[in-house]
Amino acid sequence: MNGKSSWRRVFGLFLALILGFAVCSAPMRHYAAFPNELRLFEGQDKHLHYAMPVHAQGSLDSNVAEVNGSASANVRIDLNHPVSIHSKRSGQTELKLKLFGRIPFKTVKLQVVPDLKVIPGGQTIGVKVKSAGIMVVGHHLVQTGEQSRVSPGEEAKLRMGDLIVSINGEPVNDVKRVAPFAKQAGTSGQPLQLVVQRGKSQFRTTLKPVYDHEDKAWRIGLYIRDSAAGVGTLTFYAPDQGVYGALGHVITDMDTQTPITVGSGQILQSNVTSIAKSENGDPGEKRAEFVPGSKTLGNVERNTPFGIFGQMGEMPGHAYQAEPVPVAFAEEVKEGPAEIWTVVGGQKVERFKIEIVHVSRQSSPATKGMVIRVTDPDLIKRTGGIVQGMSGSPILQDGKLVGAVTHVFVNDPASGYGCYIEWMLQDAGIMLKPGQTKSKAV
Repeated sequence: MNGKSSWRRVFGLFLALILGFAVCSAPMRHYAAFPNELRLFEGQDKHLHYAMPVHAQGSLDSNVAEVNGSASANVRIDLNHPVSIHSKRSGQTELKLKLFGRIPFKTVKLQVVPDLKVIPGGQTIGVKVKSAGIMVVGHHLVQTGEQSRVSPGEEAKLRMGDLIVSINGEPVNDVKRVAPFAKQAGTSGQPLQLVVQRGKSQFRTTLKPVYDHEDKAWRIGLYIRDSAAGVGTLTFYAPDQGVYGALGHVITDMDTQTPITVGSGQILQSNVTSIAKSENGDPGEKRAEFVPGSKTLGNVERNTPFGIFGQMGEMPGHAYQAEPVPVAFAEEVKEGPAEIWTVVGGQKVERFKIEIVHVSRQSSPATKGMVIRVTDPDLIKRTGGIVQGMSGSPILQDGKLVGAVTHVFVNDPASGYGCYIEWMLQDAGIMLKPGQTKSKAV
């Protein structure tokens, strides 16, 4: 019995060593790293390497892509050499590999999307947005008597961050329209009928204005706002679609910190007047002003977690005339050298060296896709690193637009976060989501 047990232990150890060797071998590592899904732009080439000394039969829809230069739907592949895939037209197919023409070996889902090139930005722009309603930014106590102070808005259960989208059935997005409504309701004794947006849902409520004995006017007991303005950085312009993206993060109300639902807006030329340098604990900022008399560059249609988007007829007149560049899928971004384009004085876009020190593999949109660090001594000398107002600055790597600056680390201003450009392009409506196909209106 002892002899058999010893033999079994030796045999088990031998199998474990063989399995460990197999798992750690180069062919197995290449097999494990080989993607199950692959995305390409039209006309793009991709090279995959199995490094396995075997031959296989590959099949796919040759109208969408071809393998190793062959237009045939079936092609013999030497897995010991790189497999070259050339995308031809948008669509989806599968590359199926079989050993000896019979044994299923690997299936790679292949998606080819329309080719896309954009012009990197970097210009500082002025942003003016008007909300799609009246934003509630606080409660106000109205003096209704010597000892009486009330807030009709609070009694109506309105909260900071709510958006009043209509009053008495009429859409409103201008604070100047509220006072006449309040006066009419107060003198008639009839409450206001409100439709309110809270998050993603709407509800109805009534609000009865009260008379302010100090100001001699009818009040609703709310602090309200209908617009916001500031400066940011243009990330890209897609000339074929006439679409731009900027900022790299959502615009929020400064008091409630809730995202602004955009009703309308515009972007204009802006000029950087000075820089408050970043220091540990203080992120610093770009100080900028709208260029007097500058024409409107474009509109603002959407405000998302990845920035603002809309139509723009052309790049800013002061822009560096960059040529369109390819864009990168999120999975193509890698750790290593890169650069950002931004303005640190006047209206001149400059390029500065950075390092992408970490990438997060994201299968769905999220804002913190990469960690970046400024390595350019000139930028560090002039700004201390990343400053507020630099968000939206395009990040380029290997000649491709890969992302945008989004945040600075307060305690390490030379470092910060960036988002993948893919997510911004999706929000701009000019790039397909993974697995999505083009649809045709009927």
